[in-house]
Amino acid sequence: MNPELAIDLFKGVVVFSLYVVAPFLGLLLVVGFVVSLFQSVTSIQEQTLMFAPKLAALAGLLLLASPWLLRVLSEYATAMITRMGTLGH
Repeated sequence: MNPELAIDLFKGVVVFSLYVVAPFLGLLLVVGFVVSLFQSVTSIQEQTLMFAPKLAALAGLLLLASPWLLRVLSEYATAMITRMGTLGH
């Protein structure tokens, strides 16, 4: 395997992982912002208050996005397995 192919594979893995993780990180960013805004408006400075809404939002998104996530991950795994045959040449 030449270095250009290895760099291309690594770049593909990084971009794909960002594609898969982006909805979860985006939701947690929005929920964290809303909870922080709520805390500053109400002057509640409880540090553990942020954990429960983030956990609930993450669990809800994971339940809603699991069909998409499984489909995308299986398609990527299939593409990588089929590409393995050409990597040795």
